[in-house]
Amino acid sequence: MSEQTKNTFTGYEKFIIALLATLQFTVVLDFMVLSPLGYILLDKLSISTSQFGLVVSAYAFSAGAAGLLTAGFADKFDRKKLLLFFYTGFVIGTFLCGIAPTYHFLLMARIFTGIFGGVIGSISFAIITDLFEINVRGRVMGFVQMAFASSQVLGIPIGLYLAKEFSWHAPFLMIVAVSLIVGVLIVMYVKPIDSHLKLPSKGNAFQHLGKTLSRPEYLQGFAATTLLATGGFMLMPFGTAYGVNNLGIREAQLPTLYMITGICMLVFSPLIGKLSDKIGKYKIFIIGSLITCAMTLIYCNLSVTPLWIIIILNVLLFVGITGRMISASALMTAVPEPQDRGAFMGINSSVQQIAGGIASLIAGHIVSETSTGYIENYPMLGNVVVFAVLVTILLMYRIHRYVTDKQAAAVPAGAPSASV
Repeated sequence: MSEQTKNTFTGYEKFIIALLATLQFTVVLDFMVLSPLGYILLDKLSISTSQFGLVVSAYAFSAGAAGLLTAGFADKFDRKKLLLFFYTGFVIGTFLCGIAPTYHFLLMARIFTGIFGGVIGSISFAIITDLFEINVRGRVMGFVQMAFASSQVLGIPIGLYLAKEFSWHAPFLMIVAVSLIVGVLIVMYVKPIDSHLKLPSKGNAFQHLGKTLSRPEYLQGFAATTLLATGGFMLMPFGTAYGVNNLGIREAQLPTLYMITGICMLVFSPLIGKLSDKIGKYKIFIIGSLITCAMTLIYCNLSVTPLWIIIILNVLLFVGITGRMISASALMTAVPEPQDRGAFMGINSSVQQIAGGIASLIAGHIVSETSTGYIENYPMLGNVVVFAVLVTILLMYRIHRYVTDKQAAAVPAGAPSASV
């Protein structure tokens, strides 16, 4: 793989990075907004924690199924057209969530949204892999993953405000409005992304899917992704209910908590991306994982706590989680061959969504809500997350070794190689 020596991006590359980050913002917010709305939905829809866990899991399972079904076709089309198709479906599904009158309607709307929204991330990562070399992907991922921070700084506080002032439907309609703007920009300004179509490809879509699923080095990546998804999907759905009912956070303080955490992540995400390119993606992954473990054990065993302490712990927890996400995503893009990128990313996204859906269901059965709203067994949930994080470090080491050997074989003797 050639060494990219330039230190700056072109104007078009900057536009693509900004557009993908904004696109990811809408998709991430659509998923993340359910967590702070959790305590509202438990009350308004009169549902249990396990039912709410099913709403979260429904998106994940449908996204996983869609990813598997479309993976074989992912390398057969212009990625711009593919992105537009699935993003359109995502907008329609989010609109249905915004008008859902009942729990079962919302459940069906989340399934529909997941079918389309769950594939968008894999297409975006394939686009990044097509357009950017491995030694700058950490920086690119750092900026694109700022979508998570932006959703906390802007999306979730605004969503909570809209939910409080109008109804829990309002945040979804806000996402639809932003998504329509993004869709227009994709149509008007993104160039065709079809260089992969010029590479030799044998067999039909199903044969392509089968070959991608049968490669041992790809299977290692899918195994690592399975556990990589566990932490966020287990803690996130009940995080707000735990904060309000166990830690003593007032509902009016939630926007402050999310906003401060998000602002800090806007600073840390690009920094983490640069560090992953400079000192190595796997090293950053280990550091992020250890921080995640420590903060999870502390956070999940708290009682009523002052807000300023919760904010500090929450920021540190998200530094760890973000470090894992950025470094792992950048490292994983180097695994597939160019002609397999779409299929690999699609399957990888499916594995992540399905594993996350199972994790959400398990979390919904581990924790329970008392008559006063208190969330029980949260420390046990934290222990499960820590175990998964530690095992993932071992699995990601195998990915690291494979990518390192692959890079060494591709770089001519005496030439510098990228940090992985």
